[in-house]
Amino acid sequence: MFAGSLAGLNVSARLRFAVLGAALAFTVAPALALDGSTTPSGQKITPGRTFKSAREALRIGVDDLNAGNAQSSVQALTYAAEGGETLAQWKLGSIYAAGELVPRNDVLAYKYFEQLVDNYNEEETDQRSLTAISNAFVQVGLYCLSGVSGSLKADPERAVEMFEMAATRFGDADAEYHLARMFIDGVGGLEKDRLRAAKWLGLAAEKGHRGAQALLGHMLFRGDGVPRQAARGLMLLTIANVYAKTGKEAWIHDLHAKDLGAASENDRNAAAAYLSARGKREIAAAVAVPAHAAPAAAAAAPPLQLTGAAGAQQ
Repeated sequence: MFAGSLAGLNVSARLRFAVLGAALAFTVAPALALDGSTTPSGQKITPGRTFKSAREALRIGVDDLNAGNAQSSVQALTYAAEGGETLAQWKLGSIYAAGELVPRNDVLAYKYFEQLVDNYNEEETDQRSLTAISNAFVQVGLYCLSGVSGSLKADPERAVEMFEMAATRFGDADAEYHLARMFIDGVGGLEKDRLRAAKWLGLAAEKGHRGAQALLGHMLFRGDGVPRQAARGLMLLTIANVYAKTGKEAWIHDLHAKDLGAASENDRNAAAAYLSARGKREIAAAVAVPAHAAPAAAAAAPPLQLTGAAGAQQ
């Protein structure tokens, strides 16, 4: 288990470039090859293009990316990443992981995210790079959970280390959410502990993480491993439901519909009052029982209670 020391992050014998093999071979050169060679993803390099520095290549790569020029962007970002530019490494990892601008390549994505994890030094890192580095820890954790076919074996225990690092050092909401899920499932050497999961979910929910809001809301509504606080749970589920827009978040809509259908009139009206007190009157109106619109002046939800007998009524 990660205990706050950076030493545990530099254990090259575990899951590093040797594990990924020749597919990850990548040398740092003083200048970009201009002979019609290819990038690691197999894209042709545009002959005649040069960069004065890694920083310039980063700037050009970002500009090309924003303009939708995937091939030239990857070329420039690759040069910048070889020169040690943190943002370039993160952007390349994200590009290869998404597989939208270039063919998806999880081996390369993992490589770039892993570079950021390996090279992280709290005392030397530019504060402007912390968001990218935090996300890299999360992405490495996710790859360690699932593994990469033919290249990386699943390692749930290391995933826990990555999520704990991102959650405790950076306060990363995604890491808090995934760590909570691991406590719920009891994987990675963790014992099942829904109370600890709820605490991590609470931290992520306060940062606006929709998945955390929905899952914590459901646990509170049902009293699932935590003291039952149905109205608060329904409030969180409703907020998550309104702001969940992507196809991957369809489960949030399903969960909200299920719990809303099971909620009592008192639960729904109390949730509407809590939402109204947060300034979300339009959302509140959708939760309240029609005959009881949310009041103009509503009391705020009481403090979140995660101790006491599970199943206790609010």
